[in-house]
Amino acid sequence: MIRTILEVHALQTVPPSCLNRDETGTPKTAMYGGVRRARVSSQAWKRATRQGFHTLLDPSALGVRTRRVAELLAERIRKLDDSIPQADAWSIAAETIQAATGSKLEVPKRKEQAERGEAGDAAPESKYLIFLSARQLDGLAELAVKGYGSGNKAYFKDKAVKEQAKQIAKARHSVDIALFGRMIADDTDINVDAAAQVAHAISVHRVDNESDYYTAVDDYKKRKDDDKGAGMIGTVEFNSATLYRYAAVDVDLLRRNLGKGLRDDEPVTEPVRQAVEAFVQCFLTSLPTGKINTFGNHTLPDAVVIKLREARPINLVAAFEEPCRADPETGGHMRQATEALVSYLTDIETSYGISDSDSTWIMHVGETTAALTRLGDSLPMPELIAAVGAEVVRRQEQA
Repeated sequence: MIRTILEVHALQTVPPSCLNRDETGTPKTAMYGGVRRARVSSQAWKRATRQGFHTLLDPSALGVRTRRVAELLAERIRKLDDSIPQADAWSIAAETIQAATGSKLEVPKRKEQAERGEAGDAAPESKYLIFLSARQLDGLAELAVKGYGSGNKAYFKDKAVKEQAKQIAKARHSVDIALFGRMIADDTDINVDAAAQVAHAISVHRVDNESDYYTAVDDYKKRKDDDKGAGMIGTVEFNSATLYRYAAVDVDLLRRNLGKGLRDDEPVTEPVRQAVEAFVQCFLTSLPTGKINTFGNHTLPDAVVIKLREARPINLVAAFEEPCRADPETGGHMRQATEALVSYLTDIETSYGISDSDSTWIMHVGETTAALTRLGDSLPMPELIAAVGAEVVRRQEQA
């Protein structure tokens, strides 16, 4: 059976920054090829990608992942029927969520509320994050209002009602749930396998973390000789790197996760096209925001390779198992990294006899990444994304 697997490869240079730090505030790193590399976790970049969806897609196509799911659902319940008191809306929302997911929701303890700066009555919360699409929340809100109107306090204990709630939670997944999956600890039957896989980004070269010592001046002093020292001192760790970034999407699984289109007159290929195009654009243009105000490290990838394969995906990180070294005359890692990426991609496809029918698109910025043109013509991002989306549709129509 022919499959459709999307691969996204990118090389991106980031100046002094702390995109993703550990519990000590140190930029994350990893050993690879016998040397220390800068690292940005997949979780950090997936979060940034998901945030990017909000600028491209309608809110109805997205989901919300939160412990405060009862509070979120109660808002929808009261929009449908504002005669329902707030406390009752919270209560039936919690019952509805438990029926749909098996997760028991409880009101936070007073101490926990105080620590969050809250006081008074509070909505029940889940013990873990629950990911539901906007359309699933709307469906559960309608069921909750129906249950409240029935006057039956045992409404959500009925087996048929529980099954209905579960079916609502299992259908009409949002783009972000379809791509990144969902895990419900209390009912694995409504789990969603992620269609997207995102690798930890690592530097193509050796990296040493550095430390910036800083001071801050007290702006309000009564006398000139007041507090001659700094008002505050501290340190922040950082590094700079040329990163190799990689992601893969099982387009066939994405299609199954998304199901039918949002409208009756919409082709079944349309949700998948929208999801793929949004993923490519947001993965490439997103950036984790760790210490972004301190470093202002807003960059975009200089080199992009996108492939649609008919078999398993291939991470090309082995191109950098031997770390790149800066040119002693001109410095920089991007030129060598681009050459290594193109060479390794060509060699591995030749060695394994991988079909030339796999579609390939590239985008490159500047002369240092010109080696990518050996793989094809460079396209501006809007044209590249449109071409990938069109090919995804074509393959779906032939499936």
